[in-house]
Amino acid sequence: MVAFPEARRPGGHAALVLAVAVCYFAAGRLGLLCKLTVDGAVVTPIWPPTGVAVAALLILGVRYWAGVSLGAYFIVLSLDTPVLYSLGYLVGNTLAPVVAVVLLRRAGFRTDLRRLRDGLALVFLGALGAMLISSTLGVVLLVVTDRMPAHTFWTVWLAWWVGDAMGVLLVTPFLLLLSHAEGPLPRARWREAAALAVVAACVVPPAVFSHFSLLFLVYPLIIWGALRFELVGSMLCALATSVLAAVAANDQAGAFQGLSRVEIMAKLQGFNGTMALTALLLSAVITEQRHTRRSVKRACEELVEVLEHLTAGEAPPPRPAPETDEPLLGPGDDARPPPGR
Repeated sequence: MVAFPEARRPGGHAALVLAVAVCYFAAGRLGLLCKLTVDGAVVTPIWPPTGVAVAALLILGVRYWAGVSLGAYFIVLSLDTPVLYSLGYLVGNTLAPVVAVVLLRRAGFRTDLRRLRDGLALVFLGALGAMLISSTLGVVLLVVTDRMPAHTFWTVWLAWWVGDAMGVLLVTPFLLLLSHAEGPLPRARWREAAALAVVAACVVPPAVFSHFSLLFLVYPLIIWGALRFELVGSMLCALATSVLAAVAANDQAGAFQGLSRVEIMAKLQGFNGTMALTALLLSAVITEQRHTRRSVKRACEELVEVLEHLTAGEAPPPRPAPETDEPLLGPGDDARPPPGR
């Protein structure tokens, strides 16, 4: 859990709300750099603001939802969209992250992502489930305001939904890991991390921009990152590859050469989705297994210590309090358990 004592000071809440808004807007401007036109509608294969919003509300608390709305409003101003559509966009892009966080809290989600159930919850509740709200409301408003023909509804809806979900799958885990950063790696691990970065720099660009469609070469790097550096290694590889793949898709280069806009979006979203799921779930399984192994080792050491004291006729030392699986709460969340749990 990350504490923000400045939130309790006068003006601290407003400052954090503004910080969330600025981060949301900056992520939105970055996302708009790689945009595609599908059936006359402009969509982004990865929409980073959704990941920023979910991570911010998980870390700070749901009561900072105003920062998400304010950041979405800044994006609307930069795009100069009609008033009716703007209001619906603000509602949808605020409600979806809030619902995602509420669902994750109900499922006992922990922001350290050390359990497989946390990865599954983030995928199915935070990304695929909650982002149905923003995509559905946004596309419905496009049709209602005559900015898009009705027969293109499902194509644009799918592109919007997957783009929002990719933002949660790729950006949220990375930001949550930053909030739990414990310190620099040992020197020996830095050498391996540098080696992974060099190999990725040599493999990823040719795999993405080659017309031979060599995107599958990225998966060994993700597996290497997951095995050696857990979630941070695999997600960094996945995030960097997704950005390069979006650039190649936008330029219709490499594996996306000669395809229609709909085919480009389908191929890009399929690749990003499978890569993000592989990185997130594989890392969660590896982290959970290592945590279990450490717990078993610690229990065996405590048992040996107790047996040594009993053999010597001494009272065993007091045992530390066991770790719990309760979800980590932000300062804006209710500390009471949810109803029915």
